Amino acid sequence: MGYLVRKADAFLREWKKNPDRKPLIIKGARQVGKTETIRTFARENYKNVIEINFITEPSYKVIVEEGFSAEHIIKLISRIDPTKHFEENETLIFFDEIQDFPEIATALKFFKENGKYDVICSGSLLGVQYQRIASISVGYKTDYQMYSMDFEEFLWAKGYSEEAISDMLCHMLEGVAFSEAEQMIFSNLFLEYCILGGMPAIVSSYIERETFEGSLDLQHQLLVDYENDIVKYAQGLDKAKILSVYRSIPAQLAKENKKFQYSKVSKGGRSKNYMGCVEWLKDAGLINVCECLQFPELPLKGNVDESKYKVYISDTGLLVASLDDESQIDLRANKNLGIYKGALYENFVAEALVKQGYGLYYYSKDNSTLEEDFFIRSANELIPVEVKANTNRAKSMRQLIKSDTYTDIKHGIKLMAGNVGISENIVTFPYFCTFLLKRYMGKQNLFQ
Repeated sequence: MGYLVRKADAFLREWKKNPDRKPLIIKGARQVGKTETIRTFARENYKNVIEINFITEPSYKVIVEEGFSAEHIIKLISRIDPTKHFEENETLIFFDEIQDFPEIATALKFFKENGKYDVICSGSLLGVQYQRIASISVGYKTDYQMYSMDFEEFLWAKGYSEEAISDMLCHMLEGVAFSEAEQMIFSNLFLEYCILGGMPAIVSSYIERETFEGSLDLQHQLLVDYENDIVKYAQGLDKAKILSVYRSIPAQLAKENKKFQYSKVSKGGRSKNYMGCVEWLKDAGLINVCECLQFPELPLKGNVDESKYKVYISDTGLLVASLDDESQIDLRANKNLGIYKGALYENFVAEALVKQGYGLYYYSKDNSTLEEDFFIRSANELIPVEVKANTNRAKSMRQLIKSDTYTDIKHGIKLMAGNVGISENIVTFPYFCTFLLKRYMGKQNLFQ
């Protein structure tokens, strides 16, 4: 299978058009497609591409020994490999796996001032190393966060056009239900995407073979790689504790109360025993953290109860891969999600919101059944987003909308296996429309 088109492609083209472009750092978890995307862009836009990978070619770590100026670095690269050609204004220098050599970030300032060569850096677990990198290259770089493929990129990979996606948005904006055929096609595609997740190698393999065969092995290998990364890069923290926290997430999501609990990580576990573990996993791009609001009102920042949060796996396919064998068979063969149905859909929605640039917030009222999965905001409204694994009524949402206590809440969005619908200030969308929420919010008039 050829190259899978990514949203990062358009970003890179825009970056290249900017005459005042700065060196670019592309961050993202392992295997989300960073290297392939940069290579494809480089081939199409530059006469010369100098690619240096600091994991597979550690000998290049000496290139800063004479100083960090662009001239010194280029001289030493040429000495190590005389076949590398540097032509002014025609060359991209691509430093890959910079988490193994964060010192290279010091050079970005000098490459910007030199202005003769474009520079892109990339690496996984950069969140973890990033404090160091950010402090030494402040003001001289552009950052771009890359995630695994979202549902829209998956649809592109399956051959769907922009037209099909615009049509989905029209259904949402006009409140018009999908036909039975459309509903069935998109729901099946959505289930495929949930099972596979968005790692390009896994999606490619699936599209090529037209079967899930082998996809679970690839996912299991990725989970092993992530755990190895934790052991390799978690400096100064207890690696075993980070692993325990990471491994406990699927079981925690299957609970009725999805608030993350350290007592479920180990018997008698307390948050003070696990300081920094959740933050490390979040910085590494392996999880998404959903913060609990003290009260459902605007503004969202500064209105958070720091002792409560939910934790989701950043790629739903990897959550699915970490379930037990019986669940795998149930899911892949019978398309039945059993007890994980709610957890899976909630994890998917969290992932889709993050990939659209939303922060994750929820609300759970003490001593009450009032709970709301997520919130997004318009210019002047707070909008609860509820994820339903069944077709039950959204009781908490109605309460939030109707009560005079919650003045910022006037409408709600419900995501479920059903069709598009509007009733009493609640808009219902099928799960497969979640990736379009930001565009919907920007174009409709209901919440203005």
